[in-house]
Amino acid sequence: MQVYRGMNIGTAKPDSILLDDLYHHLIDLRSPKEQFTAAEFVSLADKACQEIYVKGMIPVMAGGTGFYIRNFLCGLPSTPESDPAIRQRLKDECELYGVDYMYKKLCECDFLSAQKINQNDAYRILRALEVFEITGKPRSDYDVPQMLRDEYDFKIVILQREREDLYNRINMRVDQMFSQGLEQEVKGLLEQGYCKDDPGMQAIGYREFFMDLPDVESIKEKIKHDSRKYAKKQYVFMKGIPQAKIYDISKQEEYTEELLSDLRAFVEQYV
Repeated sequence: MQVYRGMNIGTAKPDSILLDDLYHHLIDLRSPKEQFTAAEFVSLADKACQEIYVKGMIPVMAGGTGFYIRNFLCGLPSTPESDPAIRQRLKDECELYGVDYMYKKLCECDFLSAQKINQNDAYRILRALEVFEITGKPRSDYDVPQMLRDEYDFKIVILQREREDLYNRINMRVDQMFSQGLEQEVKGLLEQGYCKDDPGMQAIGYREFFMDLPDVESIKEKIKHDSRKYAKKQYVFMKGIPQAKIYDISKQEEYTEELLSDLRAFVEQYV
């Protein structure tokens, strides 16, 4: 979600001070009205990596969203090409009956995909329905490949926290977002003409402002709940990534030296 311009607080976008010390890529590329797909992410990430290699440096991907990272590591699933006629018909149907209706329709034909897609994400709901109509098979049958891409030599590290500690940190982060002015940021985006149906505004931390909630405190608690639920889902996306090494961050004194030694050995092959 950091690709979207104007969405800074809710996405924990790095500030100018951090960017001066450590340059980041794939930030502020899109209007919140534009869809940003996993395919676009992988393509742009590949391009950024090549630019970094040319400079004699090693790219680091940090996150974040397990779905996008896993697509980068293992490659995109081989789903069929879009059919413009079917896509338009589904869009028309969505306009007529609403995204909730289309989501229920997806649950009936492809429950596994529906479980992975936010029920407000019209783009991915319609794409999953389109795949089912084109092939007669659910979108979930077209899984991300299980092997790492051979274009890169990956070093994959997963830092994991105890669930209670993770949830406490999420709650603290949401409180911090509001103290930094998240409510004002959302109002500013609305004043610029963005609305609840725009892809960017469906992100956690933004979509809750469009729900029928009684006050700001209720919105805050809903963001905390949705963030905790999303964090739990990340374990599913990251689980089973080939060659990944998992470190329990609550036992920092036990793993720090091992991790640093491991990373040094990897980097020294290329510098």
